Amino acid sequence: MPAQRAVRRSSVRGQILHALRTALVTGELRPGEVYSAPVLGERFGVSATPVREAMQQLALEGAVEVVPNRGFRVVERGPRELAELAEVRGLLEVPVLLRLARTVPAGRWGELRPLAQDTVRAASTGCAATYGEADRVFHGAMLALSGNAQLVRVAADLHRRAQWPLTAGPARVDLLTDATQHLSLLEALTTSDLDSAHTLLTTHFST
Repeated sequence: MPAQRAVRRSSVRGQILHALRTALVTGELRPGEVYSAPVLGERFGVSATPVREAMQQLALEGAVEVVPNRGFRVVERGPRELAELAEVRGLLEVPVLLRLARTVPAGRWGELRPLAQDTVRAASTGCAATYGEADRVFHGAMLALSGNAQLVRVAADLHRRAQWPLTAGPARVDLLTDATQHLSLLEALTTSDLDSAHTLLTTHFST
């Protein structure tokens, strides 16, 4: 019985964490605003406990900060932070993928095509959260070919941070353009066209 309760509690916390991450990406949780666990709990129809636990996780990820006796404030971000995250992602992913392009068989890259197509379909919905999830899965699958689970985990965290909305700055990149680049990138990786892959990757992260 206790084990069942623990599983159920963990499941609720996970669902709330997913919902809060989605709300961050869509801007429903606004940068600079303070949100209390009890109020959000009422909104999601759960107690304050799983909300508080999910918010603590988001605090560890840098998405929110604890405001004593009030709740959690959504961190305000500017274009510079987004540019820094893009630079770090590029430094991490580009050399790994170019190295993999020399060693991974074409068939393995071909297996990822459905995931790339998923990003295009997700982008066509216009929903940043839907696209973000598909985009993260695709990039994670590419990096997973390295066999380095720690790399995949760190890259996923950076990817998630890069999705949080800006407090002020330029409009979000066109999702369909971003998604279409995945198909071109896969083609370059499949044919071991390192020059094209490098150009596509550089463009992809710079946007």
